[in-house]
Amino acid sequence: MSNIDKEVPGLTSALIGCKCPRCRRGGLFPVPVYSFLKLTVVNKQCAVCGEEFAPEPDFFYGAMYISYALSVALFISIMVALNVLFEDPALMLYIGSVVVFNVLLLPLMLRYSKVLYLYGVGRIKFRGY
Repeated sequence: MSNIDKEVPGLTSALIGCKCPRCRRGGLFPVPVYSFLKLTVVNKQCAVCGEEFAPEPDFFYGAMYISYALSVALFISIMVALNVLFEDPALMLYIGSVVVFNVLLLPLMLRYSKVLYLYGVGRIKFRGY
């Protein structure tokens, strides 16, 4: 069975799986999420349908805004969680927690900021074959 014959995943599955917005089958990234060697590399085009992922040079620079928003949301979530779990957390607990969680979640935040940016701004329409 070829890639074209497989059932087309839904939008949520395609977003979570980092799939092509046009066919929802081809991968956006050449390496797994926690591969720090090529963390920011995006495939130039879809291996299944041939759609080009970057419509213009430096297209994914706009994803920095989404990455920033994800980092702020993570920071606020950690602050709220620490205030709920501990009576009076020390400043170093705040700083340490934010640094650890940012480092651990950095690959996910970088990847999904690009995925969300491509799906939201990329103007690539889904075409279920």
